[in-house]
Amino acid sequence: MFMIMKKYLLVVLFFVYSGCGAGEKEERSEAGQMKKIVAFGDSLTAGQGVLPEEAWPGLLEKKLQSAGMKYSVVNAGMSGDTTSGGLARVEWAISGGVDVFFLELGANDAMRGVPTAETAANLRKIIRIVRNKNPSAKIFLFEMKSFPNMGKRFSREFEKIYTDAAKSEKVTLVPFFLDGVAGVRGLNQPDGIHPTAEGYEIITKTLFLFLQNKL
Repeated sequence: MFMIMKKYLLVVLFFVYSGCGAGEKEERSEAGQMKKIVAFGDSLTAGQGVLPEEAWPGLLEKKLQSAGMKYSVVNAGMSGDTTSGGLARVEWAISGGVDVFFLELGANDAMRGVPTAETAANLRKIIRIVRNKNPSAKIFLFEMKSFPNMGKRFSREFEKIYTDAAKSEKVTLVPFFLDGVAGVRGLNQPDGIHPTAEGYEIITKTLFLFLQNKL
């Protein structure tokens, strides 16, 4: 009788543990289907002055998943970052792999008067590092604009950086994502540079509409 009970328990335990393993595998499989977006940028991506969930990377993740699109978004923004700073940390940011890479850098370069040739070279190097590490990753370059006080000539040269880099590196150019928010007092914090939570909501809607058929 003891041997029969022992065999019965072993059979039960086998099915219990088998079931658990199948559940774990299923969960891992579902998690594995989730594609990873790395939002790599400066304070405009990091969400300076707002809660993490109010910045556009977090809002975009919710919007994509609500639309049935299986993407997770990692906020790899760093306040104050320049293209040279981004170049120094990009390998670490993508060390866990990436399916989609958003590159939003350059505003701080313009603010500091960094030569446009240097900014352009850094952006290209970042793109190439991402592509070399993850050949199948989709890369999106976010167009940025310079500040008016830098002068018209600098502004023209600066904005040309993005169209030229997108073309030469064969990546998708995202039109100025602060359009409709930049310069609008009620949608920006007191510094006039960083969006409010409401401003980020508008930015996210704009990005979502642009990205819908491109991811």
